[in-house]
Formats: sequence, structure tokens, C-alpha cells
Amino acid sequence: MRSIVEAYLSDVHAALRDERGGAVADYIPELAAVPDDDFAIALCTTDGALYAVGDADVPFTIQSISKPFTYALALADHGVAAVDAKVGVEPSGDAFNEISLEPDTGRPRNPMINAGAITTASLVAGGDDEERFARVRALYSACAGRTLELDEAVFGSELESGHRNRAIGYMLRTVGILEDDPEPIVARYFRQCALRLDVRDLARMAATLAAAGISPTTGERVLPEAVVERTLGVMTTCGMYDAAGDWVTAVGLPAKSGVGGGILAVLPGQLGIAIFSPRLDAHGNSVRGVAACQRLAREMELHMLHVGRPSRSAIRAAFDVVDRPSRLRRNAAERDVLQRVASRGRVYELHGDLLFSGAESVVRAVTEVADELDALVLDVRRVDQVADVARRTLVGLRAALAEEGIAVALVDPERRLPAEDDLAPPGWDGDGIPDWDGRFTAREPALEWCEDRLLERHGTAACLVERLAVEDHPLVARLPEECRGDLVGALARRTLPDGEVLARRGDDAVGIGLLLRGRIRLAVTGADGVQRPLWALGPGAVLGEVSLLDGSTQLTDLVARGEVELALLTREAFDGLEGPTREALLRALVADAYVAVRRTSGALAERLG
Repeated sequence: MRSIVEAYLSDVHAALRDERGGAVADYIPELAAVPDDDFAIALCTTDGALYAVGDADVPFTIQSISKPFTYALALADHGVAAVDAKVGVEPSGDAFNEISLEPDTGRPRNPMINAGAITTASLVAGGDDEERFARVRALYSACAGRTLELDEAVFGSELESGHRNRAIGYMLRTVGILEDDPEPIVARYFRQCALRLDVRDLARMAATLAAAGISPTTGERVLPEAVVERTLGVMTTCGMYDAAGDWVTAVGLPAKSGVGGGILAVLPGQLGIAIFSPRLDAHGNSVRGVAACQRLAREMELHMLHVGRPSRSAIRAAFDVVDRPSRLRRNAAERDVLQRVASRGRVYELHGDLLFSGAESVVRAVTEVADELDALVLDVRRVDQVADVARRTLVGLRAALAEEGIAVALVDPERRLPAEDDLAPPGWDGDGIPDWDGRFTAREPALEWCEDRLLERHGTAACLVERLAVEDHPLVARLPEECRGDLVGALARRTLPDGEVLARRGDDAVGIGLLLRGRIRLAVTGADGVQRPLWALGPGAVLGEVSLLDGSTQLTDLVARGEVELALLTREAFDGLEGPTREALLRALVADAYVAVRRTSGALAERLG
């Protein structure tokens, strides 16, 4: 089944593909020669789900996107106080390569401009230059989930042409910020910028920061949580250079750009985004990358100040109907089929606030098992807030499942999810969006619906019988042939419209009912007036026999679901049966009860065992 998220990213990619503004960085000769039309978008969740579209296999160098990671490594090595003594955290308002220092301290204003990045490169611990660079590359590689290689050509080009950065290094040495020879420090900075990766690697690096320093690929912690928190804070205010204010208001994500054409953006706790497109604007940021991030943030509601409550898993529970069947008493043929195929009907119970990441996790979970499904129920009763992007994503899931022939129903009493095509799903190119196959206010009827869909697809002629002739009712069939006519003659026919109450709890026994069409719900009405279903009976079931035979009052409410036909043996008619017929009826009722008890005991033993 197609990925809803990738379909949406493809839409964004296609919409921006013809954007031709900007130019590649030409002050580094090797970067001036790169193809300028490559364009890729990738998204990685904190639990490692990765989506990528466009030129995702094209490698590029990390350039200034390296700065937050080296800053984080320096913080981990020396602590906040020692690093703060060398580099500040205030936005500079200057271009990334401006030669400027704080007038009173001599510090670079922040670690995201070149002066600050050269300073943090000098703070990485190690015995010599090779060890220090090896530790830098090891961190980047751990975040990316694979070993990153050095682009020797780009490194050589920067080493040969990087006179401005050398000047910054010597100026830092003059004011005492650098304590050693600037040349190897600047060269080490050039090497970190020349590490080669692709947009998937960059998305995983972003997701590592989103996950507070835990790699989404390996699950291992690669940076301390407090270090990541501080790094993201500096990225928020300084990561996009002199365009930081516009970025924070329009996109609202901690981010870092690089003159190689990459942009990394982070939604803490949820996901990382990576864009690659080499043409840059006047600030040194990718033109397409900025436009793509603006659209993603707006349409996916990713602005960090939009998040109302901490994110948690949207899936509260997931189970097959074989594990939690409905309480509808099925006939033997139906039970046999459901025992065989009930794993093809699945229920997802959702909760909390449904933002993009929560909806994405639902889509991913369903997509992983879609090949094994015929029917799906989404239970959203415990969902609080539903963002528009989550609605569109789930509608898109419904559309994609419809293409695969999978029926989808909602348990949605508050109607939180749209019924028609008022919210177009991402990537949907069909003529119209199919409505949900079923809508329910409680889960029990949704479970019955799910089982019914499985029986329609896999059942035999004995399954889902809509109407029985009274002579074909199982209880009548249990009687000796010579007794059947007497029983059938004593039965009174009743028809009940949907919702009509046949009997209420505490009423005198209505008699023995043989259900011929429709379903009867056995329910209890609480002190709050809410009716709570216990069981449901379908055609072929028997009801009311216990109260009639032991002289007790009705134990539950009996309520029609759909139009109901039944044949009723009243107390007077029962008392008037001839001896042999009455005796045969009692034996049949005992046998029926025995089968029900064995079935219930077997199911319970199977669950407990």
C-alpha cells in the first residue's frame, strides 16, 4: 500500500520543483560546480520511520549544518560554563561569515556563525588533530546511522580558498579565544564541513536531536539530553543566520542550513526534517529548502509553539477481533469461520491529542499489516484534540485502504473525523474520497460490523443468515419431527422496529423467543440512565427461556437492533403444550444451554491458558 506521508511529501516536492530562484555557492570552487537542480525532501520520526522523495540518493557536503553537532560535542566534553566562556549564544544579526566579535569579551556571538564554529571546533577534546576529527566524525555518523566519509575534493577546495575563515581564526587567536595555532583548527573546521551525506542521513541526524540525543536508527544515546536542549535553543535563535527572525515566525522549528544546499529542522519529541537543494538565497539558505519547510510547518502544523501538550503514542491499544470478539452470539458456522480468519479484522484504539506524529504512527502501524487485513476499526472516543493535518492524514489512510479493498469504520461519537471529502487527503488523486464504511458511537457494534465484513468475504452459506423460517430455527430442528408441528402452532409472531424494547429488566417473563430476523441487544440500564450492552443475539438465537422456566423476572433489557422478527412462546402457550412436546422442548433447551456453557468455558480457558 502506498505511503500517505510520502504521497504528501511528493506533492510538496512537485509544487516547488519549478522554483528557480537563487544560485549555488561560488566562493568554494568545488561547490560552484555541483548540479543546481537537485531537490530532495526527507522526514524521520523519533522512532526511526523514514520517508524520502526526490533526489534522495544524491550526496552533498554537510557544511554549516555541522555546527550544532560540534557545539553539542564541545558542551559534552567541557560543560556549559567552559564553552560559554569562549562563545556566546546571542543572535548576531550578521551574515554567517561576518568577521565580528563581542566588543567587551572578544567572544563570537554564537556557535552558528563561522567565528563561533571555529571556536567550538577548537574545544573538541582529543590528543591530536586526527583524534579530535575522528570524534567529530564519529558523532555525526552515530546520529546519521552510518559512517560518513570525507569529500576530499571539497575539503581541498575549502582549504585552498578559505582565506576569510583563516582571517577569523587569526583574529580569534589575537583576542585569546583560540589558545593554539589557528591553522590546524581552521583546517579541522573545513574537514567537518566537507563530510559527505545524503538527505536521509540528514533527516536521521535531525531526528536524533528531536529524540533528545537518542539515535532513531540504533536506539542508543549519542548526546546527553541537557546538551541537546541547549543546542536546540541556540539553533532556534541563531541557526538561520540573519534570517532567523523570519524563520522562527514562519516555520517555528530549531533549524540549521548549510551552503551545500541542505537544511535540517527539528520538531522536538516528534520528528526531524531534511531538505537538499543547492541554490541559495542572499542569506546562504536553500531557496527551495526554506519554501518547503514553510509549507510543511504550515500544512502539517509543526510550529513548535503550536504543540498544546506533550506528545505520546496515539495508539492506546491494537488488537484483532480473534483476541476480543464481539458479544454477538454467533452460530456454529460463523464461529468456525471467525476462528479461522478473525485476525484479518483489526481494531486500533487511539487517545490523546492527534497531531501529525500521532497520525503518522497510526498510518505506519496500519500500513505494516494492511496486506493481512479485510476490515479495520479506528476507535477515536478517547481522542482529545485533532489537528487538521491528522484529519487529512487519516482520511488519506482511509482512501488508500479503500483502494486495497479494505473496509474501514469509525467509533466516533463526537464526529471528530470528517465524513465526506471536506478535507482532501495528502496525495489523493482519485475522483472522490470514499466515506467511512461504518460509523458507531460505541465499540461493541463496531466489533460486530468488523466480524460481519469478515463473514461476508470468507463465510459459507450458513453465515450471516438474514432471515430464518420458523421451521428452520435450530431449536425447532432439535425436536423430534412429531413434536415440531405442535411447537410451531403454539408460537406467536412479533415484529419490532429498531430500538423498540421487548422487555425491561425486572419485568415478568415474556416467554421463549425464537429470533428469526434482525438482532436483539441484551443490555442493562444504569442509575445514570445510560444503557450498557451485554450481549447481542442474531437469527437462530433463543431468548427469555431462563426467566420463563425458573419463574424469575427479566434479567436484562431486550432491545431491537434493526427490524426484528421473532416467534414467541408465551407462558400460557408453554403451559398448554402436550406432554411429549413440552418434554422434548425442555430437553432441547437444556442441550442448547449446555452447548453455550461449553463454548463460553472453552473460550475462557483459551484466553487464560
